[in-house]
Amino acid sequence: MRHGGYRTVGGCADQGSDPHAAERRLAVDHVRAVHRQLVAPHVFSHESAALLWGCALWRAPARTHVVQGYRASGRAAADVARHRTPVPADQHAEIDGMPVTSLERTVVDCALTMPPLDALVVADSALRHGLDLGEARAILAGSRARNGRRRATWVLEHADAGAQSPWETWLRYVCLRAGMPRPATQVPVPTRLGEMHCDIGWPEWGLLAEFDGRSKYRDGALGAAHDGTTELLREKRRYEAIREAGHDPVRVLAVGGAGVDQVVQRLAARFPPDVRRTFRVNPMLPPP
Repeated sequence: MRHGGYRTVGGCADQGSDPHAAERRLAVDHVRAVHRQLVAPHVFSHESAALLWGCALWRAPARTHVVQGYRASGRAAADVARHRTPVPADQHAEIDGMPVTSLERTVVDCALTMPPLDALVVADSALRHGLDLGEARAILAGSRARNGRRRATWVLEHADAGAQSPWETWLRYVCLRAGMPRPATQVPVPTRLGEMHCDIGWPEWGLLAEFDGRSKYRDGALGAAHDGTTELLREKRRYEAIREAGHDPVRVLAVGGAGVDQVVQRLAARFPPDVRRTFRVNPMLPPP
């Protein structure tokens, strides 16, 4: 795992079919190894702290981030990103015996340094873990960081607890970057099977959209007992009920590059022409 740090493999935790969960476990184990090896006072921060808080991440961190009050030597390990920005006492916390930045400080650090999509995934998830947005805004306002402030402000303004997965955040980010009006999340839809919810939507125009996570139709995708066929049938019944209620959600798959433009075009075509003419790509936000 790292020089002087070891982990047990081959157990149940390492045999799951979800590679993203395996990456998270490995990253957490790396943080634990660094914690055991560091003697001087330190606080885990940025995406490493987000990981320990249980927040979703767009990608597993390649390095462990830690705040230390001293400058590392020239022989410092490349798998550790060291920061020297002071962390006030009220922005400290502890998780499983490891010192971390508070949830609000963690989100602000991520928003200042990560690509906006990555930071929005963290912020969306942090809201579901109890993030105080007002406190996060106050920390950003008091930060001495010069770079990334505009994008960090955008992330905090657009964070939404209704995004239940990183891909749902991705779908919302694609829409916001394209200049579409801010969508509602988890839009309720009354159906014959009861109230359903669509990932995002614009109720004023009767437009709904969903990310279709096809991976969940694989056996074991959401745990050892997960049955892909059962999930597929459940989703089919749900979608049919929504359509019978008079709605036709735009279903979106994971894409990159030119595929993102096609997603935007499909969604834009559902808006009235006068609304569509107002769309402008936000130059501050890079393509996902």
